[in-house]
Amino acid sequence: MTRTSTPVDAPAEGAWEGLVTTALLGTDRRTPPGIAPGPDAPAALLDAAAVETVRRRAGLRPARAAERPHPAPPDTRPPLPAAAARRLALLLADRPGPSGGGRRGAAPDLMELLPQWLATANARGFAPPAHVLPALLDAARGRTDLRPAALEFAGPRALWLARLNPDWRFALRSTPGGGAALPRLDDTEGIEQLWQEGLFAERVALLSALRSGDPAAARELLAATWTTERAEDRLMFLDSLRAGLGPEDEPFLEQALADRSRNVRATAAELLSSLPGSALAARMAVRAAACVAIDHTRTASSSADGQDADAGARESREPGPAIVVEAPHECDSGMERDGVVAKAPAGRGERSWWFGQVVEAAPLGIWSGRLGGRTPAEIVALPVADGWQGELHAAWCRAAARQGDAAWSRALLGEPTAPEAGGPGAVSLAERAKLLGTLGGAERAEWVAGFIATHGLSEAFQLLGVCAVPWAPPLGRAVVDALNIARDAGSYPWSFSGVMGLAERCLDPSEAVRLDALLAVPDEAENSSPGAGGYWAEAFQRLVTTLRLRAAMTEELRTP
Repeated sequence: MTRTSTPVDAPAEGAWEGLVTTALLGTDRRTPPGIAPGPDAPAALLDAAAVETVRRRAGLRPARAAERPHPAPPDTRPPLPAAAARRLALLLADRPGPSGGGRRGAAPDLMELLPQWLATANARGFAPPAHVLPALLDAARGRTDLRPAALEFAGPRALWLARLNPDWRFALRSTPGGGAALPRLDDTEGIEQLWQEGLFAERVALLSALRSGDPAAARELLAATWTTERAEDRLMFLDSLRAGLGPEDEPFLEQALADRSRNVRATAAELLSSLPGSALAARMAVRAAACVAIDHTRTASSSADGQDADAGARESREPGPAIVVEAPHECDSGMERDGVVAKAPAGRGERSWWFGQVVEAAPLGIWSGRLGGRTPAEIVALPVADGWQGELHAAWCRAAARQGDAAWSRALLGEPTAPEAGGPGAVSLAERAKLLGTLGGAERAEWVAGFIATHGLSEAFQLLGVCAVPWAPPLGRAVVDALNIARDAGSYPWSFSGVMGLAERCLDPSEAVRLDALLAVPDEAENSSPGAGGYWAEAFQRLVTTLRLRAAMTEELRTP
């Protein structure tokens, strides 16, 4: 007796995507094919999704034989040591579970160590085992911050896999050239062909690679097609000129100031203002100098009678020279062409808005001559009349960060132990972090360590984020001491979970020895939160375990 099977219809193309879309929109707005609207629609949607899940897991239906894929390209890098390969598999298998009430337990968060592991593996030039590539691509798919390091480590075989699995196609978009070899710098014909015929991502990759090796050739390549490019493409291409930016780029950037796109014009103006010798910087210097001067005949008053000034700025009542400000009364066409945005944001006065942009774009080198030959520290210490101090110093902060001027950054930051916690010009933690970015690594760590020793950890998270990893010993000691003080104060550790998480990733592993003394549960003080000591011991245990794990990871990645 011949048995016949019941034919099963092939799934409609895009069936899974349709179910996902329906789930996102809700069955009140849309139902899948074959499901009637009504109260039973949600359950029917879940049933359809379950069936489609089984169908997807079952594999592909037989089809006509297709051309076999080309073999994966070889990876010529040395293989990963066996112990490091096992560690990578553990890191990729880790999935952080849900936490309740801010409590994380004593176990290290392995996925948070993956970026550091990848950075070390890339620095030592290892190739991954083939069997971990799918998990590595899945991890990079879920975390965009992992992608650059993960794809560098994964190498050419990951790109080969990405062409076979649509879930991993992000790798082709994220990798310069999508895995295709870029032409050599001396291959003029190949460069021209890829620039004319390549995909947008390939053209960006080509321009970036050419810019790093031959900045003038990259600029000329862009100039040849500039007028035919789309506005959004022009913006991305222009941004690639940041690498190797120099005076030779000024004529091209000056032309871009007349671009049809406001964003392109703004980017061109920003790049030009980063060149202190540019014509735009000179024009802004003239405008800024006309707005700021020294007045030896008056005392800075505590009232804010400037039309748009910050009334809360600190002022001095002592007699002596003071800075006076006369903000622009209009934003003319020349200012707009040079990147000044005419329309002020809601809640900002127009004159202060224009003034801030002009001062920000002016070379900081002009102020010593304009303000009596004073140093940046002496200039910042001068009182500012009529409530303009906050606006002026904030603009100088932005200028110092843009121009990378360490002397001005030091002056605006002030001493880390100052009562105002950061100096007169640092109007926010974000401003302080940008100013710190202009200093050398050791000086930056020393300043943040002094800040933490004086002001504690409550405002230190953003500042710690700009410090080099692993943290320098003075900074590491300051963080550990501050955590110990917070524990003794009786608060719960999850109030400092952000800093504790940074410490796990950034403290030098050698600090684990100092932390051993903090693992015991302290006696509970009368005014402490119930059970806080036990939670702190648990948090310090996780920190010590993580530091020792990082030390082991580094040792495993040493060349065998």
